[in-house]
Amino acid sequence: MASQDWFDKDFYKVLGVSKDISEAELKKTYRKLARQFHPDSNPGDPKAEERFKEISEAHSVLSDPETRKEYDQVRAMGSGARFQAGGQGGQAGGFEDVFGGMFGGGQSYGGQSYGGGQGYGGGQSSASFEDLLGGMFGGQAGPGGGPGFRGGPAKGRDLAANTTLDFATAINGETIKLQPAGGRPMNVKIPAGVSDGQKIRLKGKGEASPNGGPAGDLVLTVAVRKHPVFERDGNNLRVVVPVTFAEAVLGATIEVPTLSGAPVKLKVAPGTPSGRVLRVKGRGVATTKATGDLLAEVQVAVPSHVPDAALKHLKAFAEAMPAENPRDDLIARARS
Repeated sequence: MASQDWFDKDFYKVLGVSKDISEAELKKTYRKLARQFHPDSNPGDPKAEERFKEISEAHSVLSDPETRKEYDQVRAMGSGARFQAGGQGGQAGGFEDVFGGMFGGGQSYGGQSYGGGQGYGGGQSSASFEDLLGGMFGGQAGPGGGPGFRGGPAKGRDLAANTTLDFATAINGETIKLQPAGGRPMNVKIPAGVSDGQKIRLKGKGEASPNGGPAGDLVLTVAVRKHPVFERDGNNLRVVVPVTFAEAVLGATIEVPTLSGAPVKLKVAPGTPSGRVLRVKGRGVATTKATGDLLAEVQVAVPSHVPDAALKHLKAFAEAMPAENPRDDLIARARS
């Protein structure tokens, strides 16, 4: 998972946070930046798109505790170290010469060759940082059973896999079946509240140890299908609810759908405009840390056809209303 980019890129600086930031604050910062630079909010802006990619890359590394730990170790080892491009004669070897095998390049170190192992879905997955450097810095034996400084059985390689979940499955959690390439199917428990792009580390579900050590882990990347009605906003769920002109003006009690299927009743106050958000407490995403709300955005539905009788009353209504232009303030602010 690690690469030379980890030496070169300061993901904490990309997100504008300190190295001791908590997971909660990291998530809060990422959401704020993601909303600011998302391509949908900046159509046709390549700089915003590039910034969004940088933010997403940084968050994908720092949001996973195990990956963040590896990243911090790589950065700590890289501070003060200089890697030169490979050259002639007595010049120092480049990054790939020294660390290429560790990160899937198939290079060798001390006679031990390190290459990528076969992962799920036919992809290649390189050994983890701790596995490869364990023997070099006093840890367990190197891959393939080669003796390290302390010796002992080596942990199996970490593997990577991807899965796509329905929106409701990601919100509610479920046990799913994964079929590894060339291996036996396995049951994997998806916790409630996983989000699109989230990585789940499954202990002991990776490659078996070559010499009796613990199995590696499986890092599962989750993709979530969009829902036709609901949209996720952190731990909240958003839904757009149409109301009639009469309901918006006079007020009404309406039914609002929920992800569980049973609708809830919601009171629309008289004079409610389009765009107003009404909150239903506790009907959002429930995780082990918090439970979100259901946010219902009111949208006044304009009828495409008005019967003559209703049109007559509507004209009388318009004539009875005060002669006010709701755009006066907008025009005045635009000129200021």
